[in-house]
Formats: sequence, C-alpha cells, structure tokens
Amino acid sequence: MKNSKYGNSALEPLNVFSEACAVAGIKMRIDDKLKRIKNAGLVDATEDTLQDLAGYLILLMIAKDNASNDFQKRIRQDKPTSHTASDSSGANPEWEVEYFSD
Repeated sequence: MKNSKYGNSALEPLNVFSEACAVAGIKMRIDDKLKRIKNAGLVDATEDTLQDLAGYLILLMIAKDNASNDFQKRIRQDKPTSHTASDSSGANPEWEVEYFSD
C-alpha cells in the first residue's frame, strides 16, 4: 500500500520544496492524473490512473473537511487566520491553487 511507503503525505505534506497545503497538493495530483488520461486516453494502460484519480478525489473531500474544521477551530479560539477581510469570496484561501507560467 502506498501509505506505508509515503506516510500520510497527501493530508500531511512534508513541505520541503513546496509550501502547498494538503488541498492544493491533492489538486495538483488530480491535474496530473487527468493530464495522463487526456494524453493516453482511457485504455488498459490508464486503468490504474482512474483508480488513483478516484482515490485522490476522496482524499480531496477529506482534506477540505479537515481544512474547514481547522479554520473553524481557529475562529472559536480567536486565533488569527489566513482569511483576510479583503477576500470577499467567502472561500477558504487554503483551498485555492495558484498557477504561474513562464
């Protein structure tokens, strides 16, 4: 099982090279899986990719729930959050992925 090799890297990223939160990291992995399917098509060789994609979608729901619960705990404890008054979208900024192009 992958979890024995990688630990809980999806929900608790090590953040050595990336500062992406769990939600952003999982979204990047989902993008990678979708790209593989787009490039290779839905063939026997991508069957494992579909299974990985299903797993990452479940992990995304768990990670978003964890992030939401952490956000609510910080509010209850009157701790500062990364949510700013200027963000009028109402969305948790930890759930967003920012893409940069060269």
